[in-house]
Amino acid sequence: MIRMAQFSDLHYSAKNLVEADRCFSYAVDRAIALKVDAAVVSGDSTDHALDLHSPAVERLARNIRRLAEHCPVLMLQGTFSHEPPGTLSMFRLLGGRYPVHVADRIGQVGLTANGRWLASEGWHFTELPSGLRALFSCVPAVNKAVVAATVGASSAADAVGEHLAVLLRGFAASNHAARAQGLATIGVSHGTVFGCISEHGVPMAGFDHEFTTGALFAAEAQAFMLGHIHRHQAWENGSTGLECRAGHQCIAYPGSIGRFHYGEEGDKGFLLWALNANEVRFTLEPTPARRTLDIVFEGKPDLAGLREVVEREGIDGAFVRVRWTVADEDRHEVNRAAMQKVLEGAAEVKLEGRIVPVVRTRAAGISQLASLADKVRVWAQSTEAKPQPLLDCLQALASQTPEAIAERTLCGIAVPTAEVMAELSLTEDADAEPALLF
Repeated sequence: MIRMAQFSDLHYSAKNLVEADRCFSYAVDRAIALKVDAAVVSGDSTDHALDLHSPAVERLARNIRRLAEHCPVLMLQGTFSHEPPGTLSMFRLLGGRYPVHVADRIGQVGLTANGRWLASEGWHFTELPSGLRALFSCVPAVNKAVVAATVGASSAADAVGEHLAVLLRGFAASNHAARAQGLATIGVSHGTVFGCISEHGVPMAGFDHEFTTGALFAAEAQAFMLGHIHRHQAWENGSTGLECRAGHQCIAYPGSIGRFHYGEEGDKGFLLWALNANEVRFTLEPTPARRTLDIVFEGKPDLAGLREVVEREGIDGAFVRVRWTVADEDRHEVNRAAMQKVLEGAAEVKLEGRIVPVVRTRAAGISQLASLADKVRVWAQSTEAKPQPLLDCLQALASQTPEAIAERTLCGIAVPTAEVMAELSLTEDADAEPALLF
């Protein structure tokens, strides 16, 4: 039985440094204490291109070196926007007790009994080297721009999925031969599985995702270690039929090492794998990721409701985000200072208000109409409003004296309808001139 620690999506950068380093340092300490035989980082070790002298690079290299002093380390190329090509090359030079293998091309690599890495010259081993303990099939992140340049942008998504499915099936023969020799078989890749759930609870269903569970199981690796999605999730296949000679198989994302965004669901941690030629299992080892709290108001923020949430949830040391939606004319009623005071115990407070603007719709040709009543009808049609109440008010203004309108308003009497006004006109002084002309 070989025991491995899988870390993923470390996202070291200046912005994430505190969270990433606290969680990854804890995970490395835990992996060393558990005496793992090997470690895998399945992509996105950095969040973007970093200067070599930046604190984030130094902290990441320090932790990778600590791992390499304890066991062999495999680092996979992640998303190109997070890890530009060549970013991981320096980790080959760390010089720990055990080597760091950087998988930046499609290929297989064997882990020897004495903790060394042996890489295939091509995309797979035509013949397995002797003295191996485990076989890794590595598929780093695919550069979709290259695929699009080759087959066209409209066909790129389908082409990536189809070619990866063929590639994964191509690994099956090597993995089957490795298990026949009593070796553990592992796949490592970075991408999206169709139907997986994002860290914000959104199903990833579309035609531009790299993998399906069927394609990954077809590689016949017992464990498939994935990176890219920040939420821990897994799939298992217990089939033992001829179409799946691998027997029990597991596909799993450990999720990101820490909580880098508000609204992320699920626990954060790394995976502890244990497998041999006939068995595979894993557990999630949690990390001390920061706690985030989202408080959402549909309208104007309610301070009493905010205090109730604070008392119920507790915010000491938490990262709190308050969101609300308010009309443009009511934006001045939002008391940000009062909310900040209620949330004083939080480690960080983000106040995000969404202002609903006043929308003005122009009615084409309205200025050319002679009658105000006609203008009201055209305006009502443009704004999908009911014109009759407005026309009734217009009729009242045109046919009553200001004194009568004021008296009715002060007495709380509703504006009369056109029918009522017709009756009232019979009793009005026929010589009276309306005070308002339109």
